[in-house]
Amino acid sequence: MRALVVDDSDAVRGILATHLAQSGFDVDVAADGFQAVSRAGQSPPDVVLLDWDMPGMDGIEVLRRLRAQYRTAGTPVIMLATPHEMPFLENALDAGASEYLIKPFDADSLLEKLLLLGIDPEARRTA
Repeated sequence: MRALVVDDSDAVRGILATHLAQSGFDVDVAADGFQAVSRAGQSPPDVVLLDWDMPGMDGIEVLRRLRAQYRTAGTPVIMLATPHEMPFLENALDAGASEYLIKPFDADSLLEKLLLLGIDPEARRTA
């Protein structure tokens, strides 16, 4: 399984990449929306974890572009947001986000969101 982590924070990218790798994912990271759209289009991941607030191209624009590309139109996307950004999550869900995760988060809450989307990294690792 492949995951793409998109966040302008080195720390958040690192934490997510570690949690996902420990769950058996191959992880790619992008520091901004432009990198994310390019990488996802070249090699579509099984899931995208996408920060809401990034400079240049925000998460909602990245989401719209992913949904507009044939290769990523159906890729599950988990939006990442801080508590003060929660009012904007309805817009993300309307634009096609599959789920959301509120920062700060832990490995269990991340796994819970993946399982809600039908992504069970443990089952796929042992299959």
